[in-house]
Amino acid sequence: MSENVYLLTICLPLGTILLIFGMRYYAAVMQAKANLAHQEAYRQLAASMATSQAATTAMLSSIDTAMTDIRSRMAAVEKILKDVE
Repeated sequence: MSENVYLLTICLPLGTILLIFGMRYYAAVMQAKANLAHQEAYRQLAASMATSQAATTAMLSSIDTAMTDIRSRMAAVEKILKDVE
């Protein structure tokens, strides 16, 4: 058996094993990067939702104030109409 064939039979399986481990490592790194990007997008969405919820709460508070004012005016109008009858 020649030296080239001998070295080839030793190096090819070892190279294959190293290639497989390298591919698995690369896949793990890419998966971690994708997971990090997903988590960052989720954080941004949560922050946006918190801001939106605060704005909605403020808007509902102003609507409640307006509705209270409308109810009091409506009660005054009803009282005037009852007095007119």
